[in-house]
Amino acid sequence: MIALIVISFLFSAVTVLVLMRRARRHARRYAADMPQRFHKGHIPRLGGAGILVGTGVAWVASGVTGNDPFNLNWPFGTALLTFACILPAVLGGITEDVTQRVPVRIRLALTTVSGVLLCWLLGIGVHRLGIPGLDGWLQATPLVGALIAVLGLAGLPHAFNIIDGYNGLAGTVAVLVGLAITHVALQLGDRQLAGMVVCLVGATMGFLLWNYPRGKIFAGDGGAYVWGMVLGLSCVLLVQRHSAVSPWFPVLLLIYPVWETLFSIYRKAARGQSPGTADALHFHQLIFRRIVRVAFEDNEARQLLARNNRTSPYLWMFAAMSVVPAVLFWNNTLMLAFFCLLFAVTYVAAYLMIVRFKVPRWLRP
Repeated sequence: MIALIVISFLFSAVTVLVLMRRARRHARRYAADMPQRFHKGHIPRLGGAGILVGTGVAWVASGVTGNDPFNLNWPFGTALLTFACILPAVLGGITEDVTQRVPVRIRLALTTVSGVLLCWLLGIGVHRLGIPGLDGWLQATPLVGALIAVLGLAGLPHAFNIIDGYNGLAGTVAVLVGLAITHVALQLGDRQLAGMVVCLVGATMGFLLWNYPRGKIFAGDGGAYVWGMVLGLSCVLLVQRHSAVSPWFPVLLLIYPVWETLFSIYRKAARGQSPGTADALHFHQLIFRRIVRVAFEDNEARQLLARNNRTSPYLWMFAAMSVVPAVLFWNNTLMLAFFCLLFAVTYVAAYLMIVRFKVPRWLRP
């Protein structure tokens, strides 16, 4: 496992470094008046390509080296097929990062295509929801389970894209979620699944080496789509392979990006806006504007970078509120459902508190 982390980390870090040096021209396409822009200068948005390379190389290495040196029992053909299935979504995201001309509906269609390919070629689906009576019906109608899996796989990449607003934010959340999945998979003896996720964790850490705290490169849509596709796939596989795992484990584990997306859709619909319209009213953006104090630096760019970096730890702690109980109660449906409800209530209460300028003093450094 450690060797896979090292391989994915090194290939990702080197690829990101090359992209930082050689692919800056496209960054000028990202307009300075974009509502989600919180940095100065032209920063490349191709970190996702590095994460894709690091993850893919490690996946291939795990199956092509012969004699199964990593003890994963993951055939080379399956690893290569999995990589090929996520490519439509990720390449669509990278194209958007370079051109800024791929509409949301096209990117959603591409993530759906990847979801369909994964469910069809790997034979996966959601056949348990932890609800008595409904689970038996799902097992009797596998097509419905496959459709639920496609919906999750198509939507989760966009959920990660929504929370990818500040240096190290979405990347660290992806690492926390990936480590949680790896922990549970290893407890169940599923080294193949653990190895698949470990490769993503290592590649993400290679990207974070350049992204936080210096903000030299961003993950972009491509990075968010890699995280969403791989973590979504691993969650579906974990629940499908192991009956001991509650289907509410991935729900709680990923509730931060998922709830942020659902709440954003509701918020925009209530204002008569399209869910695909970009704005600056996401939870992490409110924390940046109303909780993180202005840093005193010698120029505006350094000042903005300092505030950007100080925003992410707030959200890391917020994400930990779901990751920690998910790991502790991964096989207890009632406890997982309770913490899902608690997270949703806490999120809404915190959002309203910030909007109404009623933030407690202890939250303001």
